[in-house]
Amino acid sequence: MTATTLARQSFFSELAPTCAAARRHLAPDVCRDSRLLAWVLMPDHGHWLVQVGDGDHLASIMNRIKSATARAYNEEARRTGALWARAYHERLLRGGDDVRAAARYLVANPVRAGLVERVGDYPFWDAVWIGDRNSRVV
Repeated sequence: MTATTLARQSFFSELAPTCAAARRHLAPDVCRDSRLLAWVLMPDHGHWLVQVGDGDHLASIMNRIKSATARAYNEEARRTGALWARAYHERLLRGGDDVRAAARYLVANPVRAGLVERVGDYPFWDAVWIGDRNSRVV
């Protein structure tokens, strides 16, 4: 799933509020029985690779991610108002699709955007196959 910030503003260029947003979307109440496999917060958008749990829907997951990250970001940044644009984009992976390849592509966004030279140099991403990176992010 991909969502852009409101008017493509570079909200996620500010360290402390972005850390707060990253911590919040990792909380168990956000994904519930779905699983966040990989994610990256770019300056003006975010990408999430989610394994949808039983009884959940992508739209509900996206709503929870957007709501939770916006509240955390706004609280830390001492701002009010919308953070995310209303729409989002989804691409469903099929049975034959390589989930790890999709995750590698997703987390390499900062490299392709020219923000860093190596994925590991960018602080706002994670993938379940990496281990415990969360302590570095937040």
